[in-house]
Amino acid sequence: MLKVDNINVYYGKIHAIKDVSFEVKEGEIVSLIGANGAGKSTTLKTISGLLRSKTGSVTFCGEDISKTDSYKLVSKGMAHVPEGRRIFLQMTVQENLEMGAYTSKSDIEKDLEDIYRRFPRLAERKNQIAGTLSGGEQQMLAMGRAMMSHPKLLILDEPSMGLAPILVQRIFDLIKELHESGTTILLVEQNAEMALSIADRAYVLESGRVVLSGTGEELAASDEIKKAYLGG
Repeated sequence: MLKVDNINVYYGKIHAIKDVSFEVKEGEIVSLIGANGAGKSTTLKTISGLLRSKTGSVTFCGEDISKTDSYKLVSKGMAHVPEGRRIFLQMTVQENLEMGAYTSKSDIEKDLEDIYRRFPRLAERKNQIAGTLSGGEQQMLAMGRAMMSHPKLLILDEPSMGLAPILVQRIFDLIKELHESGTTILLVEQNAEMALSIADRAYVLESGRVVLSGTGEELAASDEIKKAYLGG
């Protein structure tokens, strides 16, 4: 579904992403893990058209999207939930969700019902101003808004950031539910243990390079990974 081939991304003279290549197959959960500053978010922004690579290509569903504007990728079936959620704070929960359906040609009322079924907390707060929600509720809203566009590929950047442990578990349960309903997921997550526990495959980024890859189970069992990321 997604193939990233030899991308190199710069911030001015800083070489942030160095010859990164990986792929996401249809129906998978693929996790990118690594320390702060490893290049995880930069990689996601390059995939979704917010940044450009100097080399290589990004292919989505067989189409080279390396130079495609980010807003056009939504209608092609890609949705990106950025780090920090980026919801519309002054709008209600339902208005945020409706914005997620901006490019959708399906029945918005039916889609809203589906989101409220998956995220009952949002149903309870549908008329509440989004900026007054808790961090966990805002993350659910960001995920629900992305799902309103019926993505083939859902890209999640640090969905557990800043959340209490009980809410982290709930967010990961929701990710698994979305995956089981047919959505392919690319996940960037600082919580390596949680990310590897649900990943079919995973890649480890260090200083802008992919240094390890394998199944979620293989990496979770790796002494190197345990020492670096799992406190083992």
